[in-house]
Amino acid sequence: MTKKEFFARGKEHFFVKDPAEAAEYCREHWPENCEHIIRMASAVCRNEFLFNLPHDLEQTWEPVCFGPDSLVDWGYQPDSDPEFSYQFNRHRFFICLGQAYWLTKDETYVRHFLRLLTDWMKRVKRNRETEKTAWRILEAGFRGEYWTKAIRYFADSPLLTDEVIDAFCHCLAEHAEYIIEMHSPYRYISNWGVLENHGLFEIGVAMPDEERRNRYTSIAMEKLEIQARMQILGDGVQWEQSPMYHNEVLHCFEDVLILAFRNNIPVPEAFLDAVKKMAYADLAWQKPDGREFMTGDSDDMDLRDYLGVAAWLFGDPVLKSGGHAVMDFESVWDIGVEGAKEYAAMKGVKPDFVSAALADSGNYYLRSGWGREANVLHFHCGTMGAGHGHSDKLHIDLVVRGEDVLADSGRCTYAVDKGRFDFKNPDAHNTITVDGKYFTVCKDSWECSKLCQPVKQLHKFTDQYEFVQGGHLGYLDSAGGVFVNRKILWIKPDLYVVMDEMYSGDPHSYEQYWNFSELGQLDLSGEDIPFLDEGGIGTGAVQTARFKGKKAQAKFYFMTPTSRAEKLWGKIARHYNQQEMRQKLRVNLKGEGFASLLTVIQTGDAKGLPECRVERMPVKSALKGIYYPYSMAEGLRIRGDGREYVVIICHQEVNSPTDLEEVDGCLGYGNVIVFDKGSTEIGGTVLCW
Repeated sequence: MTKKEFFARGKEHFFVKDPAEAAEYCREHWPENCEHIIRMASAVCRNEFLFNLPHDLEQTWEPVCFGPDSLVDWGYQPDSDPEFSYQFNRHRFFICLGQAYWLTKDETYVRHFLRLLTDWMKRVKRNRETEKTAWRILEAGFRGEYWTKAIRYFADSPLLTDEVIDAFCHCLAEHAEYIIEMHSPYRYISNWGVLENHGLFEIGVAMPDEERRNRYTSIAMEKLEIQARMQILGDGVQWEQSPMYHNEVLHCFEDVLILAFRNNIPVPEAFLDAVKKMAYADLAWQKPDGREFMTGDSDDMDLRDYLGVAAWLFGDPVLKSGGHAVMDFESVWDIGVEGAKEYAAMKGVKPDFVSAALADSGNYYLRSGWGREANVLHFHCGTMGAGHGHSDKLHIDLVVRGEDVLADSGRCTYAVDKGRFDFKNPDAHNTITVDGKYFTVCKDSWECSKLCQPVKQLHKFTDQYEFVQGGHLGYLDSAGGVFVNRKILWIKPDLYVVMDEMYSGDPHSYEQYWNFSELGQLDLSGEDIPFLDEGGIGTGAVQTARFKGKKAQAKFYFMTPTSRAEKLWGKIARHYNQQEMRQKLRVNLKGEGFASLLTVIQTGDAKGLPECRVERMPVKSALKGIYYPYSMAEGLRIRGDGREYVVIICHQEVNSPTDLEEVDGCLGYGNVIVFDKGSTEIGGTVLCW
């Protein structure tokens, strides 16, 4: 295979047609990214490897240096975590060398690309041992993208010879046949199958031989269409319940669509539908700062580039509203400056929804608006999602004024001996445990010895209030058995009521966890807040906690008088291999039979919170004139800032034979009722019957 033969097909069949234009565009719009890429590529030329690009799956923070005159050790593993070795052999840095070449026109980057490429092809051969490391099948899939993109950046360089191209083409074909050979049913459901077949598709498009090109792309498209149908739930979420891996799959699908459209390769309708649904899932769960929630094995990553490419592919102005104003640095090297101009000309249109219920995956997003200062509460009650999922049933994230208040743990590591469980276990999430036991039990980094069935329930969104709830069966195997249920009520714009219900006939201890952002300060105090017992009298002290961030504040009222909160230290990892300490609360409660924990969260900006009075009140039978025990129903009265609300929450059926519930003169029928006392005291708004 000669160089001329390999590059014979027109540039319009591939990614960026004119890299010189892309480089100029990036220097104008993304100068900091240009500097970063040049620094990274220059380090690679010195045999120094650091993985800190925004979408590197396993980032590193200390460079691995082999020395400028030394051979690279392609099997190098710095510690017990093999992820460095895997990522090292994906060769993402080849693309950086190509981009740096066009940003500088310095042939140094060509020489070192050729040095590293030829060295790897000569010294790293596929065998049983290397199939566990450098030739692991997943890495072969990644190289299918990175190699075929990188080689085209150097097409015009005289340093790229026929000899190199011939070896390169043969090695690409070896990758393709390997991916085809390794197919199994596992690939239909795992993100590995998508990553591998997307690499096969890109290798196919790169093949100058039409017969091979058609064979590889058709096999890949057939598998990708099945994977899209099986892996993408009806709400658009990739089943593994990790936004980061969801978006790695979305990126692969977007790449395939770009090349399919440019090569007139038919795309199944089911595949197109899945890609668009995935993009809309991203839009639904996007935080006000454009980033993702760190659900499961996810880092704190920006979603706007994925949404931008999707908006351009589908010509969708709603998706554009979730992207950058102009096409991002990396995507311009894929769609080209012409595509970037088309994207810039699109006007973004806000979605016709604000809050979103992704009910298939069990993810709910209660959102105040689409601005950068919005509030968003995320509630999760869905499947764990295999190895990349965490023990996070009933977990809550809370963003106030665009700033994290309650945050997920992130993932930090895949190595057990480096603290993998510290980030996967329930106490790293904002949820509840029973008797100090975990409802999901990790066996190792990927498998569990015990799983937990979610119990999804109905939600309701209205103009003034929003309500979600869900439970799980993770403690039915405990002595006495416990069904855990969480109800969440949002009184717009700034009050949240969280009711945790534990149904059992036996004594148990309960632990409720609240993990806060590391970027704020948490204070815990006791506070005399009146509460009434079932006879209508009684007072006592409950605890409150206040979180202060840079832009937001939140005050937590722990309204169950027999509970006790304590402040602890936890961990958070916004990026792989990087963790920080953060403050957390554990609320402890002992109960015999049914037990509940009632929490009210008041939110506001950093200037301060208005006075707010929260009272726990008994619920009365309006027709019988008796008070229900708190094990049957609980009431709340919230007053402040010129507003007054009464909330009734029933834990079981209370109206027999014919009755109404009453709190503070408010009468209604339902399981969860809210009364705005400025408007009505009869009927209220029923959010759950």
